[in-house]
Amino acid sequence: MQRFARLGRRAMATVSDSPLSRKVEMTNWEKGHYINYQKMSENLSVVRSRLNRPLTYAEKVLYSHLDDPHGQDIERGKSYLKLRPDRVACQDATAQMAILQFMSAGMPAVATPTTVHCDHLIEAQVGGEKDLARAQEINKEVYDFLSTSCAKYNIGFWKPGSGIIHQIILENYAFPGGLMIGTDSHTPNAGGLGMAAIGVGGADAVDVMANLPWELKAPKVIGVKLTGSMSGWTAPKDIILKVAGILTVKGGTGAIIEYHGPGTDSLSCTGMGTICNMGAEIGATTSIFPFNDRMYDYLVATKRKDIGDFSRAYAHELHEDEGAEYDQLIEINLSELEPHVNGPFTPDLATPISQFKEAVEANKWPEELKVGLIGSCTNSSYEDMTRAASICEDAMSHGLKAKSTFTVTPGSEQIRATIERDGQLKTFEEFGGMVLANACGPCIGQWDRRDVKKGEANSIISSYNRNFTGRNDANPATHAFVTSPDLVVAMTIAGTLKFNPLSDTLKGADGKEFKLSEPTGTGLPAKGYDPGRDTYQAPPADRESVSVAVSPTSDRLQILSPFEPWDGKDAMDMPILIKAQGKTTTDHISMAGPWLKYRGHLDNISNNMLIGAINSANGEANKVKNFTTGQWDAVPAVARDYKAKGIKWAVIGDWNYGEGSSREHAALEPRHLGGLAIITRSFARIHETNLKKQGMLPLTFADPADYDRIGPDDRVDLMCTQLAVGKPVTMRVHPADGSEPFEVQLQHTFNESQIEWFKNGSALNTMAKMAGK
Repeated sequence: MQRFARLGRRAMATVSDSPLSRKVEMTNWEKGHYINYQKMSENLSVVRSRLNRPLTYAEKVLYSHLDDPHGQDIERGKSYLKLRPDRVACQDATAQMAILQFMSAGMPAVATPTTVHCDHLIEAQVGGEKDLARAQEINKEVYDFLSTSCAKYNIGFWKPGSGIIHQIILENYAFPGGLMIGTDSHTPNAGGLGMAAIGVGGADAVDVMANLPWELKAPKVIGVKLTGSMSGWTAPKDIILKVAGILTVKGGTGAIIEYHGPGTDSLSCTGMGTICNMGAEIGATTSIFPFNDRMYDYLVATKRKDIGDFSRAYAHELHEDEGAEYDQLIEINLSELEPHVNGPFTPDLATPISQFKEAVEANKWPEELKVGLIGSCTNSSYEDMTRAASICEDAMSHGLKAKSTFTVTPGSEQIRATIERDGQLKTFEEFGGMVLANACGPCIGQWDRRDVKKGEANSIISSYNRNFTGRNDANPATHAFVTSPDLVVAMTIAGTLKFNPLSDTLKGADGKEFKLSEPTGTGLPAKGYDPGRDTYQAPPADRESVSVAVSPTSDRLQILSPFEPWDGKDAMDMPILIKAQGKTTTDHISMAGPWLKYRGHLDNISNNMLIGAINSANGEANKVKNFTTGQWDAVPAVARDYKAKGIKWAVIGDWNYGEGSSREHAALEPRHLGGLAIITRSFARIHETNLKKQGMLPLTFADPADYDRIGPDDRVDLMCTQLAVGKPVTMRVHPADGSEPFEVQLQHTFNESQIEWFKNGSALNTMAKMAGK
């Protein structure tokens, strides 16, 4: 399939044509917000004349959105880029805090097109309709707040039942060459439509909503060259499962993953979205594919042909330049790629299906498969659903149904309605499946699971993206594996992890052995998409009369008070609240699941701060010593006691601290409870930025071995007055055993404007100060 960039359209264009000056709206849901390819092209011309080298596609998208293309310092991996994103998207759990922060900025409306999507607060329990109704009742206060605040501040609002944010974005808002930020770590899903979509914290979103440029350290670019084409049981999911195995959960940190090469043309647009979505699991800033015919077809199918045609006019810039250099290059031959299963407990433990049976036996993973789950923001496209349904139909033609519990999560109301019309939904139900609400559900811990007791070892397999310990069902003994929907269905039929559909047979109801046929499906529905129920609320014409619903007695929502600015002094004799050992993800720092309901109430949700982190002093979670009383207590309780006594505290952390979701609360909570610094061997990108935004000090050991020299009961002096761009900060350690104090050097990535955030107490305080409030 030919890429449009190769058709020589650039040479044919003339000044009088001015194809990029057309007014094409970004989405069918808004008026007056246009795709500005002309401005992007002009910015790129400036940057090209300065850099004088071939550019990767990722660079083109970022640099075409520079706030100051003439003066911006540009060096991959070093410069801090000031960018102007085209859009902002928030899911309901993170939108609460983002909007509460935006309200405190005192502006009448958002300056950048913004949407809010209700998908995180719907718990999977008995099935889609009943679960949705229950969520609307339980979360009425939050939904009312989001609905009224969106109406007040000119934000598009997608009601509960609409679907998962990333699918709604792909279906309605993403466009090739665009730049979007979203308050969810799987925002990169929109890379499947050639958009650089980046997961951020709510404070970053507030900056853009308030018309400030957004700051991002210029990412490095990791190229993944795809050749060949997939067939049989191999699916797009297997590409990212393979890449995760190569790069690990840390390998993409500080980089954009850019897929390119002839193999990209054989992938569906939604398949490319799946790959980009799960790039969050390798720490990547985002992932992106170049514009091609499959994206055009998807735009047409989702009633955005005008955008597809406009993208063709700009197609010469919607892919990498010839000769563009990558900081790292990975090559994958899709013709040789095997289906993979990743896990348990981490998304980068990648095993080809041909070796998985041996891995199950060698590691003594529970062989019986309790639950198979398909859908989620990662794998709930029409293609995913038709392929999965074809396997179900094949099994049922031999008299077999799901042996394990089987659940289906449609990614959007549009997908649900379309597969209901086309029969796949009926197939799943006949197969024994439970169809859940159009929401995140078990993928983010919203799952009222009752088939196993907490602590009981068991295995589940899903087409989700993330499988950290306890994430799906809050049971730390659940072995969660991630794979393609195809393999999930196949193993669900067999009821065991040891089944390989490529080589193994099943026994039909007639007693005869048979092999499952290879899955078949279609990327786009032949009859077009059925939009289903109307679940969108546009901002009203009269926004003045709208009042935002927040009760002063609410335990779900709390108007924010500004944090105190820095006192200008060094922090002396600080206790270490906890020395966390091993993996400390945002799930450990601020759990999801039942805590999601407090996402709009900072004080209440702070009661989950670091309760999942393992204390190096005792190997236990949520049990630390209060140095003022000598008593052991829960982490948040000790932090609150220190705060009440006016004592600042620090956390010591291990490698890649804060890996996981773009969970702003993981940064807000330690700040709210009196923390000053988080000192680690290394940070995950989003979390480090979030901490800075809230006026915290994220610092790393210049020598990672210094982590081992510090005891959990030691006290530290932190020389905050040394904080300067590119300069280390000294920490003096006073060992608990009374031995001689010693000094260690700490590094940081603060720039001048970020240092102002610290001095003023937060980025929001800085914004208010600049606005003269």
